[in-house]
Amino acid sequence: MPIFKAFGSEIRVNIIKLLIENKQMSMNEIATALGVTNGALTSHIRMLEEAGIIVVLSERNVHGNKKMCRLSEKQLLIDLESEESSREELIYDTEVKVGHYSDYVIYPTCGLATTQSLIGEVDDSRYFAHPDRINAGILWFGKGYVEYIIPNLLPDATKIEKITLSFEISSEAPGVNSDWPSDISFILNDVLLGTWTSAGDYGDVRGIFTPDWWYDNWNQYGLLKVLTIDKKGTYIDGLKISDVNIKQFNLDYKSVVKFKFQVAEDAVHAGGLTLFGGQFGNYNQDIKVHITYSQM
Repeated sequence: MPIFKAFGSEIRVNIIKLLIENKQMSMNEIATALGVTNGALTSHIRMLEEAGIIVVLSERNVHGNKKMCRLSEKQLLIDLESEESSREELIYDTEVKVGHYSDYVIYPTCGLATTQSLIGEVDDSRYFAHPDRINAGILWFGKGYVEYIIPNLLPDATKIEKITLSFEISSEAPGVNSDWPSDISFILNDVLLGTWTSAGDYGDVRGIFTPDWWYDNWNQYGLLKVLTIDKKGTYIDGLKISDVNIKQFNLDYKSVVKFKFQVAEDAVHAGGLTLFGGQFGNYNQDIKVHITYSQM
């Protein structure tokens, strides 16, 4: 309800439009653009913040602290299901850290880092085997893949009906470039689910959770994408990208479930890939996995 209420005012909708156009604005700048007083603006900003649509950060300057506003989400999705179907669902949730890959083939530009420091040297793929990789909060590469084994701890005698993954991701340009398309493929147990084209490698503003030591001219944040494989096909943010469906895999409580992010060498737009984990980018999460299962 807070989200729906937040969109119930023309002023609040116009605030969102301003932040889409300008990425980040101070409260004074927003008030001036809308022709309202700071006092009148405050309650609208608070409602948008409480709904999780924007974040308000304090920046220190010569005149004291200045409150800066930016969007906290790139999109909002509403999944409508009947109460009956929701009650019948059995759910298993887990999260895989971006550094916990089980296999990789990497080509520069590339690198990885923890929340404290770089791991080894950039553009040297050998460091993807470094023991500290399990603590990585970000990784990037120009071509190749990283593959993860999704923990399958389902109860006995159950089968997988749907898998949903969410992750923060972008292209990988030398430096940063918001116009740097990259065809990123998603592969489940060696079967291509589909390909999504990332528009760019974003560095216009710092990521909300990106550590202070991180370099200003490097990848700052990505887009939060939701990939779903169900009985009807494969979807990105609710838009179908292929007819590959969960029934083709016959996954149950004993199955090994492997998921791969890949930028193929022969991709039309081979613009690399950056994966953001907890404490990097705009979303404080690693690779979240949501599995719907049923009794066999």
